[in-house]
Amino acid sequence: MYTTLISVDQLQTLQTSGQPCMVFDCSFELMNPAAGDAQYAQAHIPGAVRADLDRHLSVHGAPDAASGGRHPLPSREAFAAWLGSVGLTPDTQAVVYDRQGVNYSGRLWWMLKWAGHEAVAVLDGGWQAWQAAGGPVESGAAENHPVHEQNYPLAPAQCALTATETIVKELGHPSQTILDARATPRFKGEVEPLDPVAGHIPGALNRPFALNLDANGFFKPAAQLRAEFDALLAGRDPATVVHHCGSGVSAVPNLIAMEVAGLGRTALYAGSWSAWCSDPSRPVAQG
Repeated sequence: MYTTLISVDQLQTLQTSGQPCMVFDCSFELMNPAAGDAQYAQAHIPGAVRADLDRHLSVHGAPDAASGGRHPLPSREAFAAWLGSVGLTPDTQAVVYDRQGVNYSGRLWWMLKWAGHEAVAVLDGGWQAWQAAGGPVESGAAENHPVHEQNYPLAPAQCALTATETIVKELGHPSQTILDARATPRFKGEVEPLDPVAGHIPGALNRPFALNLDANGFFKPAAQLRAEFDALLAGRDPATVVHHCGSGVSAVPNLIAMEVAGLGRTALYAGSWSAWCSDPSRPVAQG
């Protein structure tokens, strides 16, 4: 079972092994939401299921959303219905990839853990690594998969989801270390292209999610990641870390990197800055 990362070679071996395997293409562009579908249609790993951030991995206007923010999580039950519709079963190894440095595939990785599906891994290096290795490709728009009547059978969540109320309650307490994955200018409040308020949650540490990858788009070695997180945490207990970003999406590469580094599976504040700053009574820090 692959639970964090899988290499192109390992995926190709898995695909020829006869073991149940399902690949998901999560490519997306925040400023051009139609781009992910176009990228998939142009070329994708053969048989890959299209998983779109807006259509499949978020829900808008649903009363049972599991988080706030710009990309609210669907309820686990609604997510299970979609997983069932594409045919995922508990014995299937899921592999997720994108073209954007794990920014969007990490979301599905986390959501599958949240649904109780531990057998999910990110394709290390993403689509670019698959292409560079000469992996086979196919083109064409995403097909409508035959709808399976049975929902995916939810199991106990394998990851922790933190609510805004918990962040507020534990603010400034050593039991909570907030890690912000946004680019440093946004963290400092120098710019804010997406949300109505600029700045960050008081006391948060900043680690832009792209720092987890090397120049070729692969995760850095575990020992290097461990050293970088140890330096950032500066003695804080890794188990207290809660990850966030703008809308709970690009925070996940930091969460995966900490797990690769041997620091355990830490929590996610999925509502993130977009949920936090929606209430003017909550404190905001800048600089």
